[in-house]
Amino acid sequence: MTSVESNSSAVDPQSPTSLPEPGSGNGSGNGEGRPIEVVIVTGLSGAGRGTAARVLEDLGWYVADNLPPELIGRLVELGAAANPPIRKFALVMDVRSRFFTGDLSGVTEQLRAGGVRTRVLFLEASDDVLIRRFGFARRRHPLQSESADGTLSAGITAERHRLATVKTAADLVIDTTALSVHQLHRKLEEAYGAGVPTALQVTIQSFGFKYGVPLDADMVFDLRFLPNPHWVPELREHTGQDAVVGEYVLSRPGAEDYLRTCRHLIDLTTNGYRQEGKRYMTVAVGCTGGKHRSVAIAEALGELLGESEHDDVVRVVHRDLGRE
Repeated sequence: MTSVESNSSAVDPQSPTSLPEPGSGNGSGNGEGRPIEVVIVTGLSGAGRGTAARVLEDLGWYVADNLPPELIGRLVELGAAANPPIRKFALVMDVRSRFFTGDLSGVTEQLRAGGVRTRVLFLEASDDVLIRRFGFARRRHPLQSESADGTLSAGITAERHRLATVKTAADLVIDTTALSVHQLHRKLEEAYGAGVPTALQVTIQSFGFKYGVPLDADMVFDLRFLPNPHWVPELREHTGQDAVVGEYVLSRPGAEDYLRTCRHLIDLTTNGYRQEGKRYMTVAVGCTGGKHRSVAIAEALGELLGESEHDDVVRVVHRDLGRE
C-alpha cells in the first residue's frame, strides 16, 4: 500500500488549497477529461480497512494511509498535475491517527467544493466478530488503553461512539461480519471498479524441466511422457512453433486426450479464479528442454483458450526456447 509522508516545511496546513477543476490536467497522459474521485475509507478497527485498501489499490486507486486532513487537497492537486495524472484516490483514515477527530465534514466539503467527486466508505462488524479477529491477530485495540477498564470490549465501544457521526454521513456502509475476504473484494469491485478490466489474464508458458519449474506457475503440466522429437533427425533442428513438429507431437498416442484434459482443467480453474476475484493465472507446460513438445502443446493450448466464450486475455510465451 502506498504510504505518504507529510512535510510541514513544504505545505502550510493553515493556507487554503486550490483544487484543480474536474477534467483539468497537464494536457497529456491518461484520464484527460475524467473527474477526480476520492474515496475516504474509514470504519471500525478490525472491520477490514486494510483489505479494502489493498483491493482499491488493485483496482487502480492511489492509496494513502492516515494523511493529515490539511494535506489531502494538496495531494489531489499534485496528483492531477502529474504525468500521467492521478484521478482516483483512496484515503484510509482511522482513530489511530492523531489527525482524525471523527468528523470528516470539513474534508469532504472542501473536496466537493473543488469539484472532486468524494465518497465515504465505512466498514463495520459485530462486537463478537471484532473481538475474535483481534484475538486471532493478537493485537490491542487502538482505543483499548484509553477505556476506563482497559478491555477490548470497552475499546470497541469507545470507537463506535467516536465514529457514529462518520457512519451516519457515509455514502456506503459495509458490514463485514459475515463476509469472507473474497466476498468483500467483490462488493468493493462492484462499488469502485467501474472502468477496470475484469477479464482474466492467462499466460501459457512453455519451459524445460532441466532448467527448473517456473516459480510463479499456478498449474504445471508435464509433457515428457510423449516421444521426444529431438530423437527424430529431421525434426531435431526445428521447434514446437514449426508445423511439422506440432503435427508430430499432437499425432502421438495420448497427446490429443492430454490436450483436451488440460483445457478442461484450466477451464475449471479459471472459473474458480473469476469467482474469487483473481485476475492473473500462469499455466506452465514443460518437457525436457523446452524446445519441442512443451512449445507445441503451449501453442495448441493458446489457440483452444482463445476460442473461449469468456473475454480472457491469453498469451503464449516460451521461456527456454533457444536456450539450448
